[in-house]
Amino acid sequence: MKKLNLILFILLLSLSVSAQTLDEKLAAIDAYANKVVETWKDKSGAGMAIAIVKDDKVVLQRGYGVRELGKPDKVDENTIFEIASNSKAFTTASLAILVDEKKLNWNDKVSKYLPDFQMYDPWVTNELTVRDLVTHRVGLDTFSGDLLWFNTTYSMDDMLKRVRYLKPVSSFRSRYGYQNLMFVAAGKIIEVVSGKPWPVFVKERIMNEIGMTRSTTRIDALPDNVARPHNESGGKLRVLPQIKGANYEGAYGAVGVNASVADLSRWIRLQLGRGTFEGKKIFSSEQSNQMWQPNMMQPLSESAIKANPTRHFSAVGMGWFLYDYYGRKIINHSGGLDGMLSYTVLIPEENAGFVVLTNSESPSFIVMMNKIRDVLVGAPDRDYNAEAVKQVADGKARDAEESKKVDATRIPNTKTSLKLADYTGKFSDKMYGDVTIAEENGKLVMRMIPTPGFVADLEHWHLDTFVIKWRPSTGYNFPRGFATFVINKDGKADELRLDQPNNDLWFYELDLRRAK
Repeated sequence: MKKLNLILFILLLSLSVSAQTLDEKLAAIDAYANKVVETWKDKSGAGMAIAIVKDDKVVLQRGYGVRELGKPDKVDENTIFEIASNSKAFTTASLAILVDEKKLNWNDKVSKYLPDFQMYDPWVTNELTVRDLVTHRVGLDTFSGDLLWFNTTYSMDDMLKRVRYLKPVSSFRSRYGYQNLMFVAAGKIIEVVSGKPWPVFVKERIMNEIGMTRSTTRIDALPDNVARPHNESGGKLRVLPQIKGANYEGAYGAVGVNASVADLSRWIRLQLGRGTFEGKKIFSSEQSNQMWQPNMMQPLSESAIKANPTRHFSAVGMGWFLYDYYGRKIINHSGGLDGMLSYTVLIPEENAGFVVLTNSESPSFIVMMNKIRDVLVGAPDRDYNAEAVKQVADGKARDAEESKKVDATRIPNTKTSLKLADYTGKFSDKMYGDVTIAEENGKLVMRMIPTPGFVADLEHWHLDTFVIKWRPSTGYNFPRGFATFVINKDGKADELRLDQPNNDLWFYELDLRRAK
């Protein structure tokens, strides 16, 4: 009886939600957004913008909070944000245009267009297709090689030449592994086939055609009314510095779009229109269907099923991810760069879609994604914001416990094996490049040469291990990490190992050997 009563309660609650008028739903979303921004503004938040499309009409587009902490300028529907990996759908839409024009095929070999591009395995290099590039199934680990593009000075061609050094973690097409660099390669194919660089092609063939007038495809060409990124790197919430000489230009096929919710509402209408916007066909419905088809299945854990019992599958499309939720197919993608997190969601069976953009690293972007999705499909009410507050608090408690465990491993009263000057020099990795160690004012300083902002002071921990203390120029919010020098049989420091925990950049992929 208890189970029956619970089912009846959920059913009645669901019916009451679905019985709401659209205006009531939008009012509920707006009120919740204000609550979310207020919750996180002093912890790790700044601003947010939302746009919702229903039945080919923009029914809500609004800004919340501020563009930059400490300044009064408010976020509005025209504020530009970096949308990061939400850009990947622009890359696949561009490829779709070229497929429609019969200039390429999804199953064409990559070597046809990029003859010099190599994977670690020659057989994979030969078999790799355009479809493989945009479906995260090439055998590399999730985020493998991201140190090549993240805030580096490398050009797109430099990045692609270094992919051959990345070692696979699974066989080809057998396992999911999220890949930014493969989308960089896809962007290069667009340039080779069309004769126009990715930023120009996307701007001319998509943005200009559907009226995304304020959006840009270059970080150095931003208009006015721009949100600044924020995170807690450096120990407290701050506006992140703009690193001179480093940007994301070479990685535009993966993360290149900067846009407002007003512009992205047009992008959502194009997507829900299966490639047609206000009677103008940008790409065909056939290609829309291709991009929304599962190409690689993702396993669902028991905890994921328990959290969302109406979800039965999760899969990778092309530039999109797919899953089912309360009987609807959800097409979505998130985006994340230092200090900016975002979500784009399409619900074709409701003829609805929305975008959430934030200029912080708080959970507000995923809280609002869940809330808006649930309201649009009529799911039972759930306080995702309260859950996020608890999850963050629990996470900090776990981190504190882990930090204590690490502290307990420290060997007290040890000295370095060598003089500080003997640790200095250049250490090189084939894939990434050079890391230098210098002695300055009696301390060691580490500089990761391809990434100008990555500068750290090394403080002795024990033996030949040092704590990495990143300087403020490093926008990524790294937790505590360690640098260990390996001493060879001749008593020289000939290897540098970096143990830097984080969620995106795999320092363990670096094999840093002394170059001089």
